[in-house]
Amino acid sequence: MTLKAGLIINPWAGIGGAVALRGSDGPETRNEALRRGAEPRATARCADFLDALGERARDLDWFAVPGAMGGAALEKAGLDSQAVGREVTPESGADTRAAVQALESAGVDFIVFVGGDGTARDVLGAGPQTPVLGIPAGVKMHSGVFAVSPRTAALIVLRLLEGELVASVEREVRDFVDPAPNADEMQVQGFGHLAVPEVGGYLQQTKVGGRESEPLALEEISAGALAIIDDARDLIIGPGSTCAAIKAALGLPVTLRGFDARRGHTLLEDASANDLHTLKQPFVIVSFTRGQGFLIGRGNQQLDTEVLGQLDWPRDVLVVGTRTKLATLEGQPLLVDTGDAALDARLSGLVQILTGYEDMLFYRVATEGN
Repeated sequence: MTLKAGLIINPWAGIGGAVALRGSDGPETRNEALRRGAEPRATARCADFLDALGERARDLDWFAVPGAMGGAALEKAGLDSQAVGREVTPESGADTRAAVQALESAGVDFIVFVGGDGTARDVLGAGPQTPVLGIPAGVKMHSGVFAVSPRTAALIVLRLLEGELVASVEREVRDFVDPAPNADEMQVQGFGHLAVPEVGGYLQQTKVGGRESEPLALEEISAGALAIIDDARDLIIGPGSTCAAIKAALGLPVTLRGFDARRGHTLLEDASANDLHTLKQPFVIVSFTRGQGFLIGRGNQQLDTEVLGQLDWPRDVLVVGTRTKLATLEGQPLLVDTGDAALDARLSGLVQILTGYEDMLFYRVATEGN
């Protein structure tokens, strides 16, 4: 199961920069830029990104709006893609918002967009749940959601493909705002945050002598999990030492090789699949096997297709594990094997892994042999 990548290009992004205009927003600015002889640069920036991916670009399933907003660039690069939405000549931010929503409906694992701060605001306005990565092509670039360059963006995507450490971070969308039409003073305003993949190393607080301290990392994972858990929801926590640390922190029974659960104020110790069937819209915490990388289907069969089928995956699931444990996978994906091929396909893609306090990584999930 390959990763599903969405692509959005704002073909007007950056058109005003070389001709001394403040931005590229609005038809009046774009028309004036064209009158001054400006040429769009977003498509060229996208081409640089795809070129940097090289042959590995073919290892992704691409999704894009047909035409100038993405499909044409993929076609020019010789890449197949699945069309979402309808081909338009983009006129406003509504076109970008519609593209984001169409890509999310198609089930992409992440979205790459090419543009500037205005495009980032439009992406934010669509309210995406999917992680996004910006390729800088605009005039004004204040937002933290952009890679340094198209080739840096390609490096991040390559690391997702190769199973290397890629952090999940919240970055602010910021944009320049004029206090008055002819004001000289620049004002930059924050508009919100987006989840962004970022190349990540070890965090200082989990290091001892330059290497991760697993006992300290388990403490941080437990603290991070407690900050995420909603006490009002039913809770399922899986087997293994990582999950055992969280159970202990919650004051739950610690079944090292099985599931413990909380249904309201009732504790279910060493729960069976039938016990888990009695829970309503549970939140699930689970880890993976060291070395093999099985996330679902080995040693945790209590989490069966009935339970998994009612989850909003991956939003109802918190995957936990130290970076040292992830390193034992040597870049191979986490694996799922539920016995239901359609469910396995739905569980595949990108998942966030809690590796410390407020420290999340993106990692690939696949079916065995894919």
